[in-house]
This record gives sequence, C-alpha cells and structure tokens, in this order.
Amino acid sequence: MIDIQHITKKYKGANNFSVSNFNLTIAEKEIFGLLGPNGAGKTTLISILCSLIKPTSGSFSIAGLTYQKNKNQLKQIIGIVPQEYALYPSLTAFENLKYFGSMYGLKGKSLDTKINSALEHLGLLAFAHKKIDTFSGGMKRRINLIGSVLHNPKVLFLDEPTVGVDVQSKNVIIAFLQDLNKNGTTIIYTSHHLNEAETFCTRVAIIDHGKLVVKGKPQELISQHSGAHNLEDVFINITGKALRDHA
Repeated sequence: MIDIQHITKKYKGANNFSVSNFNLTIAEKEIFGLLGPNGAGKTTLISILCSLIKPTSGSFSIAGLTYQKNKNQLKQIIGIVPQEYALYPSLTAFENLKYFGSMYGLKGKSLDTKINSALEHLGLLAFAHKKIDTFSGGMKRRINLIGSVLHNPKVLFLDEPTVGVDVQSKNVIIAFLQDLNKNGTTIIYTSHHLNEAETFCTRVAIIDHGKLVVKGKPQELISQHSGAHNLEDVFINITGKALRDHA
C-alpha cells in the first residue's frame, strides 16, 4: 500500500536532516506504528506522505499513486487526523462534519447519514448540534477522527490520536479504528503511548534522528531484546534514557 524509497528531508536553515535516507514498505490493511522520541522525524515523515511538505530527495507511492503524477487522486484516498484539533470552534459538530465532507465532494442525505452514523458510533449523536467550543478534549478528538474518514479513505494517518483523552474516549477511539481497519483501511499511527501501540499495531517501526532503527511485530521485537518485557523496554533500549527536549 505504501512504498517509501530513500526519503530525505532537511528544512531550510537546519543543521541536521529531519528524515534521512528512509526506506519502508507498508502492506494493505496493516495497522502500522511509527514510534520515536520527540524530534525523531515522525511528524515530518507523515507530513511528506500526506503531501503537505515536499521531501528534499527520494520518492514514495500510496496505492501506486505518486505526488508527482497523481497529486489530486492521492489526496482523495488518504485521511489525516492531526495532533492538533482541526475544527471550527464556533460551528456545531454537525456543521463541522458537513463542511469537511463537502471538501471531498460528499453532499445531501448520503453525507447526513454518514455523519449521523459515525456520531452515534462514537457516542456523540446527542451533541451533534452543540458548538465545538463547548466540547471536552476527548469529544474534539472523536470529531477530528470522524472528519477524516467520511470519504472512506484507503489510508488513514493518525498523529497522536489519543493524546490528552480519558480512558473511555481512548477505548472508543481504538475500537472505531479497529473497525475501520477490518473494513479495509490501512492505518499509519504515531504515539508516545507505547502500551497502546503494543496491543493496537500489527507492526511498528522505531525511528530516531530521522532514520529507521528497527521494525517488526511488537511481540517479535520484545522477544529479540534481552530483558525486555514490553515495547517500552525495547524503545528505551534502542533510543536511550536521555531527555529529548527540543524547541
């Protein structure tokens, strides 16, 4: 589904590469976790794959489509759930979703049905006509998610989809994503919640300093690292204990 070949990205004025000679293939219907410390290059890589920024060099394809030749088609088959809320606070949940759906050419009763079904699935139907600025963080996360999947994307990119939410919201979000995956959506997921990644992802890649360090099924990686009891142990063994604060 995704083929990444020698992707490299260096921002103007930067001393180091954010992503360096990155190669990776992701199969159809995988739930693939991109894990790494702050500043490892995860968000930059996802931004490149979503065609939000251009790589310095290298190439990629999604479902056989490339940014150079199939830009508009490519954007139609992907969904993006950003780390920050991408919602209009003065509009209601339904109005936000109606707008996002229209951006993908959806309209009329079929769009209304999609919206109501997703709102009900994520426990938000009773709040459909409430303004977003009255919502809790977990509710906003769920609306963000619905807005990204109304057009039934083949690939869904998730940047910290459960950050800052309560346990109940997290469980509902994960269950919704698992249902999407069972129905054929390939999921690319980044998170610092390694226990969540261990149970949610079919495969993971740990990246550091813009480079792919290791990849595989979570349980396989745990068994390959001496003394590791979980994915967090593997992560610490690979990336170290030093703080990764950056501005």
